Amino acid sequence: MRAGEIAVLGLLGAVLFAGKIALAGLPNIEIVSLLVIVYTVVLGWRALFPVYVYVLLEYVTWGFGLWSACYLYVWPALVLAARLLWRMESPLGWAVLSGAFGMSFGALCALVYLVSGGWAFALSWWIQGIPFDLLHCAGNFVLALTLFRPCKKLLSRLTGVSLRGKGRP
Repeated sequence: MRAGEIAVLGLLGAVLFAGKIALAGLPNIEIVSLLVIVYTVVLGWRALFPVYVYVLLEYVTWGFGLWSACYLYVWPALVLAARLLWRMESPLGWAVLSGAFGMSFGALCALVYLVSGGWAFALSWWIQGIPFDLLHCAGNFVLALTLFRPCKKLLSRLTGVSLRGKGRP
C-alpha cells in the first residue's frame, strides 16, 4: 500500500470520528454506521483500516473501559455484513442493514458484559439500553435511506480507482 493510500484511509477514519463527535448531542444518532457501510461497499476490506483508526481515536479521546472492548469486534462485524452484501444497490436494503445493526448494537456489546459479569449483568445491561437501541435503529435507518446513494457516489469519485483497485472491491 502506498503512502497516499494510507493517508486517505487514515483521513476516512478521522471522518468517522468527526462525524460521531458532530452528532454527539443526539442520543444514539450517529453517522458512523452509514459511513462504515459506504466505505466497505466502495473500498472492500480496506474499510477495516479507517474503522480501526476510528476505534483508536475513540480510545485516545475517551480512554478504556468495558465498552471499548466491544468496539474491536462490533464495527468489523458491520464491515463483514456489508462486505457480504456489497453488490446490493437498494438504499432500502442498506437502510435495513444499518437499522438492524443499530438495534443489535447493545446486544453485541453485551457480550463483553457477559464475560466480565455473567449473564445476569449482561442481560440487565442490554435491557436497560433497549430505548437507546431503538433510537440507534431509527437514526441509522433514516440516515442510510437518505444518504447511502450520495455518500457512495461521493466516496467513489473522491477515492477513484487507485484505492478501489480493479474488479471486485
